[in-house]
Amino acid sequence: MAPAPRPRRRSTQVAAARAAYRARVEAARPPRPDQGFAMSSPVALMAAAAVALAGVGFLLTDTDEGPDTAVLASAPAPVEPTVTIEATKRKPAVKRSTVYIDVYNNSNVTGLAGSTAARIQSAGWQVVGSDNWYGTIPATTIYYPERLKAAAQLLSRDLGIERVLPAVDPMNRDRLTLILTADFA
Repeated sequence: MAPAPRPRRRSTQVAAARAAYRARVEAARPPRPDQGFAMSSPVALMAAAAVALAGVGFLLTDTDEGPDTAVLASAPAPVEPTVTIEATKRKPAVKRSTVYIDVYNNSNVTGLAGSTAARIQSAGWQVVGSDNWYGTIPATTIYYPERLKAAAQLLSRDLGIERVLPAVDPMNRDRLTLILTADFA
């Protein structure tokens, strides 16, 4: 029987050639981003700058030139507190759900009274009717009876309406009357 072949050993020339090739490839590659100088993040740089500026500001504004203790010239006179309670009249808060409102359309915009009535109801007001207004009104107006003046002002803030006037005939005296014109649409 013949002896088994022996594995060949690498020659030193082949190993040296491979090492030289690897060195040439490594030298030709661009450097990896994690090699070389590592720059701090911008946040860390800004934090360091803020701390440095705060220290400089502290040193420049520390103008304590007097002694650390204060001396009183004399004892303070005793003070007797006096409390005065005055009754103030507060207007009762307007509850939107208790105020009735009629909404009228005085423009050529179809459905303006209905859509505005739905908007008013979603804000908590009690809309009891919406229809067309026959006549000429110069601008969108909220008309109120005297007892509902505060409610009219609140509704004007809710809707962004500037014109608020006392009610006139034939308007109901138990509710607010809102007449919409083309300037509201």
